[in-house]
Amino acid sequence: MKENPQPQKIPLIFFRPESGNEPVREWLQELPEAERQAIGKDLLRAQWRWPVGMPLCRPMGDGLWEIRTDLPTKRTARVLICLYRGHLVALHGFIKKTRTTPESDVALARKRQRELER
Repeated sequence: MKENPQPQKIPLIFFRPESGNEPVREWLQELPEAERQAIGKDLLRAQWRWPVGMPLCRPMGDGLWEIRTDLPTKRTARVLICLYRGHLVALHGFIKKTRTTPESDVALARKRQRELER
């Protein structure tokens, strides 16, 4: 009988454009502590269980994934990520206000994903 391999944690990094800032980290820092902790816990779950499916993580196509967090404040947060060179990269984060993920948020994450792959 074969031993189960130890689960491996996939490192998570924040997307950083040429300007050097980290938009997702900055967005997180503006949120209340309880919301930051809830999002952080879900990002950590994704790192340890990758690839993880619903309800935590939804594929958005073309290598883009949505980490879904229901916040203790009854709001809903999304962090759009991709897998790049063995790392999960947080591309974009936002508070979801509509039933569907706004196309503008997906487009921004895809633009950052393309920037990363250049």
